[in-house]
Amino acid sequence: QLNVIIRSSLQNLREKIDQLKDLLLRAVSTHQITQLEGDRRQNLVDDLLTRQKQLQASYKNEGTEPDVIRSSLMTGGVKRGVTNPWLLEESEETRGLGFDDLRQQQRRIIEEQDAGLDALSSIISRQKQMGQEIGNELDEQNEIIDDLTNLVENTDDKLRNQTRHVKMVDKKSTSCG
Repeated sequence: QLNVIIRSSLQNLREKIDQLKDLLLRAVSTHQITQLEGDRRQNLVDDLLTRQKQLQASYKNEGTEPDVIRSSLMTGGVKRGVTNPWLLEESEETRGLGFDDLRQQQRRIIEEQDAGLDALSSIISRQKQMGQEIGNELDEQNEIIDDLTNLVENTDDKLRNQTRHVKMVDKKSTSCG
């Protein structure tokens, strides 16, 4: 009967962790929490998943010795160099804030990010405009260069023709004398 309760509890834990993952993904994608907070919470969920797998392995007596697994679970995984996420200190920014205060702070942060993105957008659109103007100027300069090339070729052809005429006149003038 104890085995049934343990298996059921482990399965329930796995389902709850999966629900946490889904809720966290939704919260990040709908901007209910910041990306930084989402990453922090994702690390906590990943650690829970690791601990659930350790419990599962301990229950099945797989892998490492059960005593080592139990001690690492209770000490927060110190044997692996991982600290217990439940022992982490809350940041100074959020310490002492209530739910509404946290939500207001998140909205303020999102507004600041939006303002930063708006500024970045205007800078990028200005650079796009400058790039288009530079492209137009280059097109005009290329047309001028093409026109100059045609004029030089025409002048070169005329010069060759005149040089031939001069050689012909020079040849005739030497034969006359």
